[in-house]
Amino acid sequence: VFPSLAQAQASVANEAYRELGQPSVFLFCPTEYCSSLCSPSPSQSCYLLTLGQQLLPGIGVIWTGPKVVSRELSATLLEEVEGVLRRQPVIWDNLYANDYDCRRVFLGPYTGRAPGLMSRLRGLLLNPNCELQANFIPIHTLGSWFQSELGSCAHPDHTGMEITEALGDSQGPQEGTYSPWEGTYSPQDALELALLDWVAEINQQALEPGR
Repeated sequence: VFPSLAQAQASVANEAYRELGQPSVFLFCPTEYCSSLCSPSPSQSCYLLTLGQQLLPGIGVIWTGPKVVSRELSATLLEEVEGVLRRQPVIWDNLYANDYDCRRVFLGPYTGRAPGLMSRLRGLLLNPNCELQANFIPIHTLGSWFQSELGSCAHPDHTGMEITEALGDSQGPQEGTYSPWEGTYSPQDALELALLDWVAEINQQALEPGR
C-alpha cells in the first residue's frame, strides 16, 4: 500500500493523532531514533526526511542523540535533527538506563549536555536506572540542570532572577554547594548538593516508625 516504511508510519501516526483529537502531547518514536541508526546521516536520511515532510506538525518526535545511550548532546546535532524533522526533537535520554545491563548502575550527576540546550528541545524524558533508590542523584541533578537552563532562557542577562523569587522562603544554597539559579550548571557542585539532600532523606527515613 505504501511506497516506504516512513510513509506508512507517518500515515498511521497522523490518523491516530487526528482520531485522538490532536492532543497537546503525542509522541512518535521513529525507527531511526539516533544518529548511529541513520543512513548515511540524520540530515541525509530519506526516512527522516519523509517523516519531517509528512508527520503533522503537532506530533513530537523522540530522539536519543548520537547513540542509543549518548554521553554528550550538542547544539550542533540538535540543529541538524531539527532541520530534517522540521520540529524540535523530544530527547529520550538514556544516560542512566541500565535495563540492557543490570550490572551497570550510574550514580553520577546529570552531565554531558551542552549549556543552552533546553531552548532547542520540545521536551526531555529521562530513562532511569531500574533500581528505584539509585535514581535520587540522577533526578536531583537533572532538576538542578533544568533550573539552570530555565534561568538562562528567562533572563539571558540576569540569569535565574525569576527562579530566586519563585523559591521565596525555601532553603537557600549552602556554602560550597551549587545554586541552581546562578545560571552556570556545574555537575560536580550539583552532585555535592544532591548527596547532602540524599543523606538528609536517608536519615529522615531512618527515624520513621517501623524503618
